Amino acid sequence: MIAASPILSPTAGYTMLAIFGLLWIFLGIWWGRRAKNYDGFSVAGRNVGLALGTATAVATWITSNTTMLAPEFALKLGVWGALGYATASFGLFAFAPMSGRIRQLMPHGYTAVEFIRRRYGMVATIPFLSISLFYAVIWLITMGMAGGKLLEVLAGIPYEVGITVVLLVCVIYTLFGGMYAVIGTDFIQSLIILIGLVVVAIAVLSQVDITQVHGKLTADRPMLLSVLFPAALMALFNNMLFGFGEIFHSNVWWSRAFSMREGVGPKAYALGGLLWLPIPIVAGFLGLAAPALGIGISQPDTVGPLVAATLLGTGGALLVFVVVFCSLASSIDSLLAATSDLLVNDILEPLAGRPVGERRKRSWSSLSIVGLGALAWVVAFRNQGGSLAGVLFLAGPMVGSCIWPIVGGLYYRRPGPLAAAMAMLLGSVAGLLAYHYIGWFVGSLVGATVSGIVFAAGCWLAPYDFEFARLSERPAEPSSEPPAEDFAPASASATPSGEH
Repeated sequence: MIAASPILSPTAGYTMLAIFGLLWIFLGIWWGRRAKNYDGFSVAGRNVGLALGTATAVATWITSNTTMLAPEFALKLGVWGALGYATASFGLFAFAPMSGRIRQLMPHGYTAVEFIRRRYGMVATIPFLSISLFYAVIWLITMGMAGGKLLEVLAGIPYEVGITVVLLVCVIYTLFGGMYAVIGTDFIQSLIILIGLVVVAIAVLSQVDITQVHGKLTADRPMLLSVLFPAALMALFNNMLFGFGEIFHSNVWWSRAFSMREGVGPKAYALGGLLWLPIPIVAGFLGLAAPALGIGISQPDTVGPLVAATLLGTGGALLVFVVVFCSLASSIDSLLAATSDLLVNDILEPLAGRPVGERRKRSWSSLSIVGLGALAWVVAFRNQGGSLAGVLFLAGPMVGSCIWPIVGGLYYRRPGPLAAAMAMLLGSVAGLLAYHYIGWFVGSLVGATVSGIVFAAGCWLAPYDFEFARLSERPAEPSSEPPAEDFAPASASATPSGEH
């Protein structure tokens, strides 16, 4: 068996880390110069075109989970594991038409929570906001953990150093550039990721005998090739529903819908889904190849980068390092920007009791970004032995329970606050119980199923008649403020509710 020792020297690892860390900081600050006001900082001026829109969708969805969890799924669950992770692309396909609907209904919107608050009221907003924040923090933590594990496996850099540098770099350039910096760097990162993955896939396939892999699995681990592997089948549908829930509810994707020009979102998300679909399948093959190649795996979630780097040597390890580092940065910056929007627009401003000026919103955003980065660092630091799948899918039951309230609220008048709130609450509870007593691979499945049943019952028992025109009302704005004082109370001269 081949020992799972670092492929790169620590010096090479630190050099690559410094080069790409400084590059993202420079590019983020350079692109962020366009963020002249809060709209520019939070939703990139609502003017993102198709090329940048597609790139940011692809780069954000190619997370470290794609490059690290897809091989882990294949290693543990076989062929269905790799295919099951690929079903997450269905979420992008389904969100494509929804993004157009969102942009049409809420031309002045900022967050997914704002939609829930306007559509269902506070009774549904509280559970949805709690779920959104919990999921965002969980995703941030897994990104930090993945960065630490990647650097440790590839270059022997201590886990603590890895998570610190990766999170710090993303916090710095997101802090200065907001959504302009996020989408700008996503464009470069998506190109690097896609080119790098194609090169890695071709190089690995040229060195691995697929018939040998099949024969070794047939002899030693036949269940990985079985189409009737029960846990794998459940994981397939669980991951598909988790992907729907992730995208439908997360402000990472809503903020992009608000950032894109009208009509761009559906095309960008559909193209993003097509580009992303084959990636987890190719990455999953690395997990299937590990047993046949005799590569020792101490941590299953590092199997993909480790197999590729072992087969391809130093050059391959450098390429894998770059690809995974880019995938980390493209997701962490998106989470920092989108979650800070939630904190500013859906917690701090409502607590202030009045609309506040742009300077104060910008300062709140900066504090939120720093605070989120610090929180992710602390939890990732204390959870260095945890599994990425175990941590990430803890949020699965909750995001799965949001699918039906989002879809129903966007397209139908009948769903009301009681149906939405109870669907999220009962779906989350049932899914978490399944996660705890059965396994991570059924949590989202149970949560989405129970939520759907409760939501349908709620719509039948307590029907509603919502006017969608209310969603397009321009939010109240603070009064004109003198330059020296940004925090004056808002006057009553907000834009009339019928004007948009």
